[in-house]
Amino acid sequence: MIVVYANCNVSDDNIEKYIALAETLIEATRKEAGNISYELIRGMENRNLFAFLERWEDKDVLATHMNTNHFKTIVPQLGDLVDGDMQINVHEIVI
Repeated sequence: MIVVYANCNVSDDNIEKYIALAETLIEATRKEAGNISYELIRGMENRNLFAFLERWEDKDVLATHMNTNHFKTIVPQLGDLVDGDMQINVHEIVI
């Protein structure tokens, strides 16, 4: 199983738009074959910290996800709303 943790900071002015775009991405992604879970989480102390927490059956379905129209359309729009760069970490569950 593959786990993706992609986090970023979003300015106060962009939070509502960021969440709305994320909701659209999440809705479409959860319908994809091989997706186990796809969530947007928010920091409890730093309310400007957001992260996508994703679980995929394997790296091939993750690659397929990154080539979908909704990913290619929405992710760049999300990127325009973040402060700095989004940090993406891909992990494999060991145990």
